[in-house]
Amino acid sequence: MSGLIPLEACPFLLGEHPDHPGWNEWRLTDLTRYNGAVLGLTLLRFDNAERTRTRTRIFPKPHLTNIHNAIHGAVSMALCDIALFAGCTAILGKDIGHGTTLELNTHFTGAGDSEQPLDALTELVRETGRLVFGRGMVVQGEEVVASYSGIIRKPSRP
Repeated sequence: MSGLIPLEACPFLLGEHPDHPGWNEWRLTDLTRYNGAVLGLTLLRFDNAERTRTRTRIFPKPHLTNIHNAIHGAVSMALCDIALFAGCTAILGKDIGHGTTLELNTHFTGAGDSEQPLDALTELVRETGRLVFGRGMVVQGEEVVASYSGIIRKPSRP
C-alpha cells in the first residue's frame, strides 16, 4: 500500500518500507532528531478500507523500557504524539507535520510488552481552519495499552 499521500506533499513520509510490505516509513530526513535517534523505525499504514484510521508502529528496544522491562510510559506518550501527526497527515492527505501539539491527553490502561511491536491507531475527529483534532488507542495485538486524544495547530504558511 505505497503512497499514502504524494511524497512531495509530506517530507516525513518516505514510501513503502522494503522490509515491511504494506507499510510506509514515517521519519524525518535527519535521523539524529528525536524520532529516529530515540524511537527508531516508525511505520505507517491505513488500518481500514475507508482510509479513516491509520496504524503507526514502532519496535521496542531495551533503551525504551523501564525497570520492569515494560515499555516506558514516556515512549507510549511519544508514540501517541507522533501517531497523531502521522495519522492525521495521512487521513487529510496534506502535511501537518510541521504543526504544533497544543494538547495531548493520554490514559494508560496497561503495560506495553517490550517484546512486541507497539501500534497506535489514529482517527481524525475534526479539522477546522487552524486546528486538527484526533484520537486513538495504543495497542499490542488485542491488548489496549493506552488511549489518547489531541489537538494540533496546523503549520503557518508564509
